[in-house]
Amino acid sequence: MENRSIFALHGITGLLVATVLLLVVEGTLVFLAVGVQQDVAQDYYYIEDAKTVKMFSADNASHVKLLKDK
Repeated sequence: MENRSIFALHGITGLLVATVLLLVVEGTLVFLAVGVQQDVAQDYYYIEDAKTVKMFSADNASHVKLLKDK
């Protein structure tokens, strides 16, 4: 006999489980992103030797210095 219950796992229950799982993943990622943003927002930086920065160069990252490292 075929299980045609509306609350079968592939029916409405499966939809609810998938929705709750996606919301939990999204909530976790948002929580972690807010934590990272708050940590990084406290680290101020400045650009050292701004006149020598080239438009396309892999060395441009060396010009960015954290203010607390000054």
